[in-house]
Amino acid sequence: MGMRSYGQYCSVARALDVVGDRWALLIVRELLVQGSCRFTDLKNGLPGIATNLLSGRLKDLEEAGIVSREDAPPPVATALYSLTPSGRDLEPVLKTLGAWGLRQMTTERPDDAFQPQWLAYAAAWFTADADPAAGPAVIQLVAPASPATRGSLAEAIVDLDGHGGISARVGRAAHPDLVLEGPPRLVLGLITGMLNVDQAVAAGIQITGKRDLLDRLQPTATGASLSGR
Repeated sequence: MGMRSYGQYCSVARALDVVGDRWALLIVRELLVQGSCRFTDLKNGLPGIATNLLSGRLKDLEEAGIVSREDAPPPVATALYSLTPSGRDLEPVLKTLGAWGLRQMTTERPDDAFQPQWLAYAAAWFTADADPAAGPAVIQLVAPASPATRGSLAEAIVDLDGHGGISARVGRAAHPDLVLEGPPRLVLGLITGMLNVDQAVAAGIQITGKRDLLDRLQPTATGASLSGR
């Protein structure tokens, strides 16, 4: 396909020459949150992208030195795509763009897809532990399936390590200290501070376990209220 150029001697324009095409930054997002991926993993994480378009974008990003491709030995026996160091340098760009984009998420459209890894990265990227001395804790996030996600339940585990670190991964915890369950707008709104507990509960989120753990989730991103108020 080849990348188009804005033809401007400007660092912003030159950056967009490389990653400004549609889907390019979302491919980077998936490689950041999933790690090395097979082609099928990437396609599953990018609902709506055509196979030939994904192939073309990956080729473009390889040529630009953003993505690397490696043929994995058996039993995987397929190509794995990873970010190069130059590609990983885009992480703070994606975090800043994602934080700014939170204010655009006041509504969920019926045809919006939602993936479990998006629930996980929001917690890891946009929150901090306000009281690490309180010790480790585990928070389970659950968002029900939507028609656009083909029946896929979104589950993510947020780990507070007791030393100030927060990490998140896809999956279900065996014994979580707190469970937040509801539509993505409510779960994301609560953990990023754009909804308070009363607003989230009134809108239908279910909170089970140690509610005081919510006080430890210090939002690091700001945006408009998701409550619509």
